[in-house]
Amino acid sequence: MRRFVAERAERLITRIVSHSSSHSHSPSSSYSRYPFLASSQIQSLFLFSSSPSTSMGSSSESPHPVTLTNINPKVLECQYAVRGEIVTQAERLQEQLKRNPESLPFDEILYCNIGNPQSLGQQPITFFREVLALCDHPNLLDKSETGKLFSGDSIQRASQILSQIPGRATGAYSHSQGIKGLRETIAAGIEARDGFPANANDIFLTDGASPGVHMMMQLLLGSQQDGILCPIPQYPLYSASIALHGGTLVPYYLDEATGWGLEIAELKNQLETARSNGITVRALVVINPGNPTGQVLAEENQRQIVDFCKKEGLVLLADEVYQENVYVPDKEFHSFKKIARSMGYGEKDIHLVSFQSVSKGYYGECGKRGGYMEVTGFGSEVREQIYKVASVNLCSNITGQILASLIMSPPKVGDESYDAYCAERDGILSSLARRAKTLEAAFNNLEGVTCNKAEGAMYLFPRLHLPQKAIKAAEAEKVAPDAFYARRLLQETGIVVVPGSGFRQVPGTWHFRCTILPQEDKIPAIVDRLTNFHKKFMNEFRD
Repeated sequence: MRRFVAERAERLITRIVSHSSSHSHSPSSSYSRYPFLASSQIQSLFLFSSSPSTSMGSSSESPHPVTLTNINPKVLECQYAVRGEIVTQAERLQEQLKRNPESLPFDEILYCNIGNPQSLGQQPITFFREVLALCDHPNLLDKSETGKLFSGDSIQRASQILSQIPGRATGAYSHSQGIKGLRETIAAGIEARDGFPANANDIFLTDGASPGVHMMMQLLLGSQQDGILCPIPQYPLYSASIALHGGTLVPYYLDEATGWGLEIAELKNQLETARSNGITVRALVVINPGNPTGQVLAEENQRQIVDFCKKEGLVLLADEVYQENVYVPDKEFHSFKKIARSMGYGEKDIHLVSFQSVSKGYYGECGKRGGYMEVTGFGSEVREQIYKVASVNLCSNITGQILASLIMSPPKVGDESYDAYCAERDGILSSLARRAKTLEAAFNNLEGVTCNKAEGAMYLFPRLHLPQKAIKAAEAEKVAPDAFYARRLLQETGIVVVPGSGFRQVPGTWHFRCTILPQEDKIPAIVDRLTNFHKKFMNEFRD
């Protein structure tokens, strides 16, 4: 087509030449091949010959139909610091290390930026993987040697799960809410955990917790006049999804001085301020255990939150993906559904959505993309709309669905895999607790750094009290001071952390989030590198 168009342009030029032979023109440096043509004619011919269309293009059309000026502004507003600029730089440095291992002052990149346990060496739970393998390759169940390679209860569980899947095919679509038998298993697990009934019809299986959050934002946010109360600091999923779906984030600040406490007075103040500004607040997000802050809510505090949502007519969005990650003896996890039911609030009394994921806990199956949300308190007509949104994606992946059922129904006493399962689970959780304690102590030993106790989740969120000279140096580079610190930390040590500014924070304070996930034998090296860097940094920028 381009050749055809070019030939037409050449013939047109020839005709113009024959009609213009009596004319004399001074050649132009830009158009010396055809000096007799006006520049506008040349431009038209160029557009014609370079266009994939046979129709003449307009010289005003942009050669780049998609630019930052015309894409959806909601996408521009969306930010996700966990995989932001610092991580991009870390990936470049990692490639540099591969090409030239001696070119940097460190020999490896230590990713402490994201809750991705298996990428840092955590091993999967054997029972879970045995069941997945048998489900994905059911012909193994007919092999005589399978009984020698797989535990008896994994064979039994895989057979049970396959009987619940139409066609015994993990490569086929399922019901849009998820396989009914798996949802029944999850509901039974929730009931055993909480001591209150759960219904499989309330369960929506999702590709991790994040799609469930997006689904609820789609449901609740109709315009910028709709707001969601979110904790600050917050996991960037919430600010990003609110931006993408066109709503308004209404911040409420956790109290760092009281161990990242959630104060009801702060919730009331922020709610009233938002309403006075014309914002209709639709829901309250609570992350428990906290991300990035690592606190575990007290039961009485949870009761206050439930009462607040009931009184103010708010949907309670409970992010409970770290429910297995509690490291202190004086705290324990209670689901918000358990709290609400124990207070006497029934199915019709409060709108509650709880999120769970196979990515966290002791399982760390991030890449399998499994999770669920339990939706309670919504009327049947609204439930139909939630189901419709779920149906747009056809279904979540089957491997993740199976895993979600397994984490809510692991091996039990008497099962062949029980002892090995407990050893693997307890080994991972106790190691995480030790790592959290070691890093917490290391941060608190640094000049100008304070770090609250790591009660749960997978992160520490230390505060940086930076010298004014460092703050001014950051301003000169047009970056936030904690981003300036994190960038220097990466460049000099290979340690990747996320600046606190990526999670939002009280103005004038600076933090960074560091995971506790590097393997335990690497923690001393991280502490040494960080300590040496910090001393050098503080000496360089000391006022």
